[in-house]
Parts: sequence; structure tokens; C-alpha cells
Amino acid sequence: MFDMDAKVLTETTGQKNLPRWFARVFSVAGRGVAHGRLDFVMPDGRRFRIQGAGPGPQAEVVVHDPDIFARLIREGDLGFCEAYLDGGWSSPDLMAFMDLIHADNDDLYDGFPGLGLLRKYEAFRHWLRGNSRAQARRNIAAHYDLGNDFYALWLDPSMTYSSALYRGTDDLQEAQRQKYAAMVDALDVAPGAHVLEIGCGWGGFAEYAAGERGLRLTCLTISQAQHDYAVARIARAGLSDRVEIRLQDYRDTTGQFDAIASIEMFEAVGEKYWPTYFDVVHNRLKPGGKACLQVITVQEKRFEIYRQTPDFIQKYIFPGGMLPPPSKMQSLPQAAGLRPLGGLSFGRDYARTLRVWHERFNARWPEIAAMGFDARFRRMWNFYLASCAGAFEYGNCDVTQFRYERPGG
Repeated sequence: MFDMDAKVLTETTGQKNLPRWFARVFSVAGRGVAHGRLDFVMPDGRRFRIQGAGPGPQAEVVVHDPDIFARLIREGDLGFCEAYLDGGWSSPDLMAFMDLIHADNDDLYDGFPGLGLLRKYEAFRHWLRGNSRAQARRNIAAHYDLGNDFYALWLDPSMTYSSALYRGTDDLQEAQRQKYAAMVDALDVAPGAHVLEIGCGWGGFAEYAAGERGLRLTCLTISQAQHDYAVARIARAGLSDRVEIRLQDYRDTTGQFDAIASIEMFEAVGEKYWPTYFDVVHNRLKPGGKACLQVITVQEKRFEIYRQTPDFIQKYIFPGGMLPPPSKMQSLPQAAGLRPLGGLSFGRDYARTLRVWHERFNARWPEIAAMGFDARFRRMWNFYLASCAGAFEYGNCDVTQFRYERPGG
């Protein structure tokens, strides 16, 4: 094992015949790891270590294809992510690697931008998947129509695919129920009130809000698979007289409602349509009505880079997606005539939720594989869940239940 100066990689007996670009990658990574430790394990068994000055996660990258270093320089962090999907590298603890990336190691996180032409190409691809009505349906189908049976294997029994809110419980299903309860409390409505839910998923919030809190709901989704599941679920619960599930774009909804709820749907709206979304929230609320939107946000200081350079999540998991910074969740609703009322942030609860999903996903992998999903799909989802867990654990992303009011009434 070689502990090397990250700034100078000298040719000694044990350091010869290294892959092209390894020295440059090691140098940049060495400056970037301020907290924790990173080991590179080469195909011939040699191990090269970067030790940060401060404590932090300990991670290991096992190199299978030496071309990963050229890809990292040429294609940036997205190329490195894709090299993982292709089997070019692995890690005995991918979660620890993602924690290291996000653990206040900003120079490592931002140290590999890739070539400008390739960044522009990826930005153009992302632009092509903007959320017009037709494209929004295709974008949602690409992720949510993988199959209800697929999600049922590793989500909790409530089929909730958003951050739980852990308050005095270790049980994921109960933590999801606590999240739903906090949403209804934030809406400040009495039983019998009519609530619009924008993006209803598989109907978990609707079943809770109608069944346990006595509300009436009109729920929107543009996923056919989720629509069909939610309709059947509400019927089984005997709540069809209180809950209507519509296969409808939020932009096509009419009428006014006592309150509006939306759980992690805003991330799929797309930056171009953010003003439209808040106009809809304002116009669909009765004067005096409140809205509660659970939204994932990206750090303010990272937003400009993030919006110009599509990442792994946008390319492979949520096409057309875009996270807002917290400031946009103030300025945009105000421009639409809404009054911000504060919010509840619980990013580390999302990290905890994602780690549970990661464990469940891998525990059920034999059954998932039997559905026809291959090893590359498994690597893609592991990368997605682990990278998101790290982002929430170390504050690069947060999740907040934002509250708004339409003045008047």
C-alpha cells in the first residue's frame, strides 16, 4: 500500500506502469479529500491511499478497467458514474464512497467537470426532455412505470416513495405515516375539507388523509401504473366516495380547493415550468387556503453549476428533473401571489429513508432480477440510492415541507 503525496506522483518501483491519467486524478482527488480516506485498488492489487486531514468516511474504489481515469478527465463525474454502471470500477461499500464524496469535500465533489463540449452535449440532451405535457408523461413513465410489483418489493407496505419523518420511531411505515400527518397538520383544514393533491403516487397520502383525517381529495397523476394502483387501493379501503384519482396533468386542473398538498412532485416540473406550477397552486386555492409542498432542494451555492451540468440522476433516474435552491421556494410563490409561511426541513430523515430502501432493494434483488432486471440496472439503482443518501446526510440536498397561503378569505 502506497501513501503518496497527492501533488506529486513519483515513479518508484511500486508506482510504475500506472494507467494514463491516474497521476492527474490522484493529484486532484488528493487536494479534494479534506475529511476521511480514499483508497484506489488497482487491477494488479496495488493500493494507493489519500488521507484527509480531518476525520470522515473511509472509502475504497476497486479499479477493474484502467480507462476509468481517462473517462473521469474527459467526461467528468458523469463519465465516472457511467463507468460504474459499465463495471469499470466497484466498491465494497458504495454507501461509504458516496458519503465521502459529500462529506464537506467540496474540491473533490467539484474537481472533475469534464470537457466543455461534452457538458454542452449533456445539457442539450437534458433540454430535449423538458416537461411539456407530452414529454412529462414520457419522463414520468420512464421511472414510475417500471412496475408496481417492482416497487412493492422494497418500499414499505404503504407504498410511499418519498422521505419519511422519523419522530420517536425506527419503523419506516410509521415514519411515513408521521410525514403524512405533518402534511395534513400544515394544511390547517377540518374534516370534510376538499384537498387537491398534485402528484399522488400510489395513493398513500390520499388513503391516510381521507381514511384517518376525514378529508375529501382530488388526486392527480400522469403515471398510468400509479393511477391504476391508486384507484384499486382507494376502492379496497372503501374511500371511493371521498377520493377521486385523476390521470391528469396539473396544468389542466380547474376549480378551487380548500387546500393543496404535493409530495416530491415539484422536482419533476422542470425549471421552465416553475412559474406555471406556482400560478396553478395560487389559482386552484380558495382565498385563505393553504398549500403544503414537500420539496427536495439543492444547496444554494451549488445551484448554478447544477442547473448547467445535468447529473447522473437527471440522465438515468429522473429525466427532465430539476431541484430548486431554497431561495426559489420563496421568490417564485411570492411572484405568483402566495404568502410563504415557513416550513419543516428534515434532510437527514431522507438519508435514513434512503439507507433503508437501499438495504431492502438489495435484500430483494433475487426477486427483482426474476422480473427481468439485469446487473447493470442493479448497479444503477444502488448508485442512485447511495448517492442520494450521501447528499442528504451531509447537506448537499435537503427536503422541506414548505407552507404557503393564498391571501384573502
